[in-house]
Amino acid sequence: MSHLPFRQGFLTVSLIVSLSEYDIDFLISGSAPANLLEGFVYPIVSHWVWSSDGWASATRTSGSLLFGSGAIDFAGSGVVHMVGGIAGLWGALIEGPRIGRFDRSGRSVALRGHSALTFEFQHASLVVLGTFLLWFGWYGFNPGSFLTISKSYNTSNNYYGQWSGVGRTAVTTTLAGCTAALTTLFGKRVLVGHWNVTDVCNGLLGGFAAITSGCAVVEPWAAIVCGFVAAWVLIGCNVLAEKFKYDDPLEAAQLHGGCGSWGLLFTGLFAKKQYVHEVYATGRPYGLFMGGGGKLLAAQIIQILVIIGWVSATMAPLFYALKKLNLLRVSAEDEMQGMDMTRHGGFAYAYHDEDGSAHTPIGFMMRKVEPASASPSPMHNSTGIVV
Repeated sequence: MSHLPFRQGFLTVSLIVSLSEYDIDFLISGSAPANLLEGFVYPIVSHWVWSSDGWASATRTSGSLLFGSGAIDFAGSGVVHMVGGIAGLWGALIEGPRIGRFDRSGRSVALRGHSALTFEFQHASLVVLGTFLLWFGWYGFNPGSFLTISKSYNTSNNYYGQWSGVGRTAVTTTLAGCTAALTTLFGKRVLVGHWNVTDVCNGLLGGFAAITSGCAVVEPWAAIVCGFVAAWVLIGCNVLAEKFKYDDPLEAAQLHGGCGSWGLLFTGLFAKKQYVHEVYATGRPYGLFMGGGGKLLAAQIIQILVIIGWVSATMAPLFYALKKLNLLRVSAEDEMQGMDMTRHGGFAYAYHDEDGSAHTPIGFMMRKVEPASASPSPMHNSTGIVV
């Protein structure tokens, strides 16, 4: 119970779901899944994998371990990211694509203001700012999961202990995220022919989501491998999403679900014997590619399958029921006009005359704020809106 407030702080799963569903009526259809996910679905998975008596836990203190190993998910590639990603997948899948997202021939259409391809300056700036905030927070998310720092590993080196593991975890986290960001940047440049700052941000977060499972038990060079593969997992998931006309506006399910799954597999392949024994216990299986056999990898695969099954069995029926009750999605009129106006009474961004007609929302344009001494332009009414 002493760790409950800390673990509850990991409840980003409901945010992941909301990112996958751009046009939900959040008061009802957003709060209901969030409450179920945070109050029931996530705590169950957290207990299975992180509790000292969880059946899949690598820290289990009584009874036998899963495959003699337990599933290593140090900070939550599966428990946090996969849970949110799979829930978001079902939400967006049942809700369906946004109006106009795909044309009659099935080709993808970049929606203005909704897509990385059409972000205004304000959108991109906020995306980058949010990414840096998440980046900073990840150092509490991953190194902070050690819970203690002043712990010796009982070695002959007095300078080596859990504090070394905390530092190594920060390094592996950084390397995986940065590698994924750069790989996504150049990979998408080759594939689509242009640079995109939002791709960099999503790639970075994909690398973080992947390394979160094994950040404490892998070498720094392995973290680079993790980030490189995570970038291509994210790109591949996005290609599949477009092919099957799955519309996730912010790639949340692909990023957290896809990269989180890869992170669990990565740990089963690259976990180092020394670090596994230091962080968990001596004699434990370690990564397949590091000479530790396949037991840890088998436990990781079981965790992936169980999370997919559990989250699907609990969240998909809820989203389906909300859809049947017409509570999952706002009306077509609200969706076309934008919920900034219809639900929140104002515009999220100010569009100025000099931005050009190509950047002007249909039906309105915000004028520049004039000095107090200047008289209003006759082209504008008293509200400053051109009709």
